[in-house]
Amino acid sequence: MTRSLDREALITSPRRASDSSSDESGGASYGRYSFEYADDDVSVILPPDDIVRAVPGKLSIWTLLVVIMELCERLAHYGGSLMFTIYLQKILHQGKPQAIALNRISSFMSYGTTILGAIIADQWLGKFKTILVFASLYFAGLLLLAISSTDYSITRGFGLAGFCISVYAFIGFGTGGIKANVSSFMAEQIPLGYKPTKTPGVYEDSKLTIERGFRYFYWSINLGAFVGQLVCPQVAKHKSYSLAFMVPAVVFFVGIVVFIAGSKRYVKNKPQGTVLTKVWRCMRYARKNKRGGQSHWLDGALGAQSVEWNDEFVIGLQRGLRACKIFLFYPVYFALCGSMGDNFINQGLTMKRPDWLSVDQLNAINCLVLVIAIPIFDNFVFPLLRRMGLRMGPIARITTGFSIVVCAFVYVTILQKVIYTTGPYYDFTAPGTPEGATNDISVWYQIVSYAAVAIAEIFASVTALELAFSQAPTELKSVLTAVYLSTICGGSLIGMVLAIWGGDPQVLYVFAAETAVLAIVTAVFHFCFRHYDDIVTKQDQFKS
Repeated sequence: MTRSLDREALITSPRRASDSSSDESGGASYGRYSFEYADDDVSVILPPDDIVRAVPGKLSIWTLLVVIMELCERLAHYGGSLMFTIYLQKILHQGKPQAIALNRISSFMSYGTTILGAIIADQWLGKFKTILVFASLYFAGLLLLAISSTDYSITRGFGLAGFCISVYAFIGFGTGGIKANVSSFMAEQIPLGYKPTKTPGVYEDSKLTIERGFRYFYWSINLGAFVGQLVCPQVAKHKSYSLAFMVPAVVFFVGIVVFIAGSKRYVKNKPQGTVLTKVWRCMRYARKNKRGGQSHWLDGALGAQSVEWNDEFVIGLQRGLRACKIFLFYPVYFALCGSMGDNFINQGLTMKRPDWLSVDQLNAINCLVLVIAIPIFDNFVFPLLRRMGLRMGPIARITTGFSIVVCAFVYVTILQKVIYTTGPYYDFTAPGTPEGATNDISVWYQIVSYAAVAIAEIFASVTALELAFSQAPTELKSVLTAVYLSTICGGSLIGMVLAIWGGDPQVLYVFAAETAVLAIVTAVFHFCFRHYDDIVTKQDQFKS
């Protein structure tokens, strides 16, 4: 009943070329982009006439159940994967470059399979069933990983084979299927439109609510990661890796149960069939029906009669393609952020640290900063900027995030240089350097690196998830989310190549090169998309 009332409270109105207020000639004009709405079934959500200020709404309990499930999944993912680098080196006796490469392959598989999960959801099973199927596969992989890390399995030569099978096949495919769908499924639980508040002229805007939803979704990711990164390495240090890998399995099982609990109340959009074929036919039609004065090559598909798409789908496809262009810049960003799981850990292993600390646990600093900072940005920083008339659009936020990572890696590069100029082992290449040698510099200097990357993620990573949802047609939300997540796969591929130079002292030059490349990428990105914030701010929000 509550959901019905929420739906009725939405202020929506059909928009056609004849009644658009944005352009005297009909349609909506956003800078150099102009759209003509010719279909009767295209319904645009218009702001109320008396609106003075828009605010985000509260997240429903059903939205929060999805968020809790993601928290448990991320605890399982980060709690387990954080231990891979040291587990591979100390237990499975892999060298530094080999451990880095194997770790990056796990990330590659996890995010390289997102497209498969998106296609299955959008064409056959729907998001809810797809998440459950891949969650079951994921859970089986966690159990297999725990079994393969027992002394019995390792002494019989199944340790490395069990690791590869469980991580690359079961957990990799499971992660891909879940990640492609869970964030957009969460956002689909948020009713679209404007809802009046008790204050006259102030309305809850679903755009802002979705923006808030993605921030807290990302907050849950990092709360889960924070707990997993604190607990699992300590269990491995004081008990065994087998028990440490079992902890994520138990927690993830709880997450699956919580997710199923909301089954009857979720908004579940039905799969749309062969949506990629529909995209192809729409693109082909647009190419064959080019008209003079088009602002976008897909405009030729607008107003088409007796076809399987409407104008809303075409406009959403245009937006989605622009988002894909933005995502092309993300692999370099993720190649650097991915260093927290391997190169940062290896750097920490060469520094002085307390006996109680497992150096991979410093990743928890990154998560802790995000857990604290996201509510601060959501409740104070971003509202303050909006009140000042300085609402940051997606391009401004992404550019800020990229720039912060560049600054962070300037610091990482300098820190690596300082390590190599500090005795007693300097760059660890002298004959007779013992295994596990450390120089006289505190590991706590790494806190700045982890914290800076965390702040960058609030601006760059959260915004990309939001764009993947808001810029896609209903049928393509999982696909566009998967396209974004596949850029993490691209970053992992870059990391696998750079792993060749992951040892001492070559890693110093890797850090310096990565910093320079991302600085150039950031400048090019801002130049290419600096106009896009105004377009996103003015673009229509559709009812579906």
